[in-house]
Order: sequence, then C-alpha cells, then structure tokens
Amino acid sequence: SYAAAVGSALAVAFGLATLIQRRYSPAQAKNLLKWVAFPSAVVASSLNCYIVRSPEIDSGVPLVNSNGDDVLPNETSKIAAERGVNSTTLSRALLQAPVYFLPPVLMGAIPLVKNALLRNPAMRVPVTTYLLLVCFGIGLPASVAIFPQMGEIKVEDAEEKYHKLQDEKNGGKPYEVLFYNKGL
Repeated sequence: SYAAAVGSALAVAFGLATLIQRRYSPAQAKNLLKWVAFPSAVVASSLNCYIVRSPEIDSGVPLVNSNGDDVLPNETSKIAAERGVNSTTLSRALLQAPVYFLPPVLMGAIPLVKNALLRNPAMRVPVTTYLLLVCFGIGLPASVAIFPQMGEIKVEDAEEKYHKLQDEKNGGKPYEVLFYNKGL
C-alpha cells in the first residue's frame, strides 16, 4: 500500500508539474507549482487508507442494533463495510487541508510570528515543523469526527438477509435502521 500511495503521489506531482510548466508562463508556473503538493498528499493518504482497509469490503462488517447487539451472528454486511471504508478514506483526504493550509496562513497572519521570522529566518523550519504538528494534532481528531464512529444503514439499503429481521426485544417489530463500526 505504501508503494502504491507513494507512486500515485509522485505521478500526480509530476503530472501536475508538467501540465503547469507547459501551460503557463514561467512566472505563473512558479506560483502554481507550490500548490502541487496538496493534491499529491490527498491522493497518497486516501489511496493508502483505501488499500489497507479494502479487505474489509470483501469480508464485510457485522451489523448491530441500537443496543450494540449483533443482529445476525457470524454474518457481515459488505455494503456497510464499503460505506465505512469510503468514509474513512474521505476523512483522510480532508485531513490534508489543515496540515497544508494552516501553517502558512498562521505564519503570515500573526504579526508576532511573522515579525519574529523576518528577524530570524533560521527559526522558519522549527516554527513550520511545530505548526505542522499542532495542525495535524487538531486536524486528525477533527477529520475523524466528521463521520460518526458508528455508522447507520437503513435495513432496505443493506443486503437482503437483513430486510426481514425483527427486533424481539421490541415486540417483534422489524428493524428500520442498523449500525456498523466504520473503523478508524
């Protein structure tokens, strides 16, 4: 998965860089090339997450009721697994935004930081590293929280084996919604 992620990121980076250099003047290209790392990072992190988690789609995940009880023991839903993997992959793509965009904004927008870096350029790398770590520390929980840990799936959207299940603890009423753990 790592090799595929790195390879895809390099392909995106080189492809975009080549496109930009061919299509724009050198001055415009110089300004645009600094943005190439963002889509490369998005592709790499998303693809890595998808490759690592994709076996779950083949094996499926158990569906549970609102009490967390397995509704069909030893059975799994591939549809719910795909939703969980896709939402996790999307959250990894979104994680790149605060890590990529916030440090330069903070370094340029906060006068104290901006002036300190102008007076002492050697501090640029440690300050950038610190801000990257802080932004990652804030961005990771935020991106994971975008999708709830326990995903919901309507019974009619799940496999047919779940369609006619009844909740014995609720007077034999048919289930309308079931839940699955989307994973991290």
